[in-house]
Amino acid sequence: MNERKKEVGLFLLGLLICFGVAGASVLLEKLIPGDILGASIIALFMGTVINSFFHPKWIKPALKFTSKKILKFAIILLGASLSVNVILSVGKMTLLVMIFTFAMCFGAGNLLRRLFGLNWKLANLISAGTGICGGSAVAAIAPVIDADDKDIAFAMSSTFLFDMVMVALYPIMGRLLGLSDIGYGIWAGTSVNDTASVVASGYAFSEAAGDFATMVKLTRTIAIIPTVLVFAYIGIRNRRKEMQAQSGDKKVNLVKVIPWFIVGFLALAALNSFGLIPAQLGSVLKTASKFLMVTALAAIGLNTSLLDFKKAGLAPMFYGVTIDTLVTLTALIVVWCMGV
Repeated sequence: MNERKKEVGLFLLGLLICFGVAGASVLLEKLIPGDILGASIIALFMGTVINSFFHPKWIKPALKFTSKKILKFAIILLGASLSVNVILSVGKMTLLVMIFTFAMCFGAGNLLRRLFGLNWKLANLISAGTGICGGSAVAAIAPVIDADDKDIAFAMSSTFLFDMVMVALYPIMGRLLGLSDIGYGIWAGTSVNDTASVVASGYAFSEAAGDFATMVKLTRTIAIIPTVLVFAYIGIRNRRKEMQAQSGDKKVNLVKVIPWFIVGFLALAALNSFGLIPAQLGSVLKTASKFLMVTALAAIGLNTSLLDFKKAGLAPMFYGVTIDTLVTLTALIVVWCMGV
């Protein structure tokens, strides 16, 4: 009995550490000027640094629970902030650019991953982060495909590094290329990864470009819904094959392989799209989702060492830079062809 109490106490202490790192990360995000460093990436890096000198075995169950279960709950709540109606506000131009950039992300990505020697989970996490909305997309897709914590950390780091560079370079390149406010807004909104980075790079060009880039980015975020569905199907198919191989039985119970948290995610997204979630409640759920994601990424960081990054080498970073560059060029070419 005492042993059980000790285990529960250590588990709760582990959860408290994860939430503590998340809280500190949110505070640091507010203190750092420029809105270019999100709480998620701060939590990931902070956790990784802490892991370098503090990694007891007793914290592992809490880290696993937080990085898996709490992350899935955060994804469910994320649905309450997504509405397909936002697509109508920016029109067909944005959708056209998104189609080409998504095709580049996942099409070229799956061809290039072999060249860089990456497993398909890591490659697609980086592609999702690049094509949709940075860390949120990585976090949303990771549990669907049962990605390892280390792959999540590598994907988050890759998308973050590109954003840091692009926030500074995009406004300069936009002016050199003579882009209009709308053209620049579409370009930045469809090719810069994280929402904070889109806002920063958009308003650095002009207020009109910033407004349009933000709307485009919100539309791009909606792509999480179909992307999660596609990867859920792939995940179900892969798990089904694994279970068949292990059991030798051709029939596998779908209840065991379907990621049911996706049902909750889609249900909240549908309710929000039909206007059935009050704005105030939606705002609360969005804030809760974001904080729980930060907490999950803190746990992932606490379960990832700097040595893991060293072992992975530069391949994930080079892959990410290559995909990001291709997406940037693709979006720019489509914007030019549309003449906006």
